Amino acid sequence: MTATQLETDMSPPDRRGAAFKDMLSRLAKSAGLALVVGLLIFVFVNWADGFTGKFNLFNLTRNLSVAAVVGFGMMVVLALGHMNLALGSTALASVMIMGWVMKVAALPVPVAVGCGLAVGTFLGLINGWLIVKTKLHSFIITLATASMFLGAVLIVFRAGPISDLPREFTGISKTRYFGWVSGMLLITAVTGVVLGVMYKFTTLGRQMLATGANADAAELSGIPVNRAILIAHGLSGFLAALAGVMFTARQGSALLSTGEDWLLASFLAPLLGGTLLAGGYVSVLGAFLGAMLVGILQNGLVLIGVPDFWVEFVLGLTLLATVSLDRLREVISARRGN
Repeated sequence: MTATQLETDMSPPDRRGAAFKDMLSRLAKSAGLALVVGLLIFVFVNWADGFTGKFNLFNLTRNLSVAAVVGFGMMVVLALGHMNLALGSTALASVMIMGWVMKVAALPVPVAVGCGLAVGTFLGLINGWLIVKTKLHSFIITLATASMFLGAVLIVFRAGPISDLPREFTGISKTRYFGWVSGMLLITAVTGVVLGVMYKFTTLGRQMLATGANADAAELSGIPVNRAILIAHGLSGFLAALAGVMFTARQGSALLSTGEDWLLASFLAPLLGGTLLAGGYVSVLGAFLGAMLVGILQNGLVLIGVPDFWVEFVLGLTLLATVSLDRLREVISARRGN
């Protein structure tokens, strides 16, 4: 997993110097976040009874696996300067279709999972297509489609959840390494590596970052901006569906509550990790560390007896502080530039 930033046009010496400074900046951000994660672990190891128990660590890593993929789903559209408020409802629609194919149609698990991922990708492409055609902000489009997708699912699956899914499927979430590491963490790691490679080494990834940095300039330089928007939102839908599949495997049922509380966490993970809200820069490793920080914070606070509503307050305050600090850095950089 890696961080990637759009390079600007410079002379070779300037580019080398800027690249070196950029590398140091990325390392400092990731190291700083890793240090905060380490401090949280130290605090909860000493203050939260049961934090280091195998059962708790297994649940923590299992929850982290899902939360990180949710964060990746938001990160890929933040790269464009967009957002996807329909992540949760996309995941819900995907897993309900998957559950129906698996349980009612009685098709093999791989076929059902493939159907769920295809649904998520398709819904993401709908978001991207609407944004391209209407030229409306992604906030408006995905806010509307979030309600539409949720309403459609409730109309079709009014009977409720789809339970008793096959053990072949739910067993994914029960796999352990070393007695406490969830096997689903491997899925998250592979996903992160693929995304890191895409942004660092592929033309598509660089086109997405160029679109996020300056869409008008990217279009003038010949970059297919509309295609980048479509693919990014399709990828966001796919990742939402993947997170939904992992969540459903953990629960053992396709639940109508899938994704209902993902919105805050989906922004927190990438923004804590250094992804810019305005677009043009992403950090895959940072998004993972951000999800890790949020997961450890939630888990530790609950273990020491902090009420749930205070946990939500702390997470909201963390998001507000993160965005405010990013804005402050932008203002300071702009003043130095002038």
